[in-house]
Amino acid sequence: MVKVLAVFSDRGQAEEAVKALRDAGFDREISVLTKNAEQQGETEDIGQATMTADTDSVGDGVTAGGVLGGLAGLALGAGAITVPGLGPLIAAGPIAGLLSGAATGGIAGGLVDWGIPEAAGRQYEEDVRQGKTLVAIETTNQKKDEAVNLLRQYEGENIQVHGENQ
Repeated sequence: MVKVLAVFSDRGQAEEAVKALRDAGFDREISVLTKNAEQQGETEDIGQATMTADTDSVGDGVTAGGVLGGLAGLALGAGAITVPGLGPLIAAGPIAGLLSGAATGGIAGGLVDWGIPEAAGRQYEEDVRQGKTLVAIETTNQKKDEAVNLLRQYEGENIQVHGENQ
């Protein structure tokens, strides 16, 4: 399996990228990580649906908030976590469990546990700290190019592939 990661400066673009990934057949493979703007007193709208920790699939939580229901309903296992030094985050998908278990190691530690090189993990952690949204897809080597192209199409930044035959 390979991991394809990108960050988005604009949450709306991240939501559109995730929708396009879902439309292309990616579903349980999608992870999303972003700051929880609502808990920080920011006014940025992250969608109309409320994230719950018992979301079972990317499709759950979608009906209440329009096309995607915000970042909250995007991926399997959505939940709110607090990472020391970063504050409250929304984590969804396979990466959510890694980060909740590695909260003391921060995002970089969780990404290293997921097979991402430490330097890349530190950069992604800094990106999230600055308010960007991380979108990651765990997929096969055969589908990685499709994931990269979709992330690029929706203005993903710092797109990297880690794993088999990068």
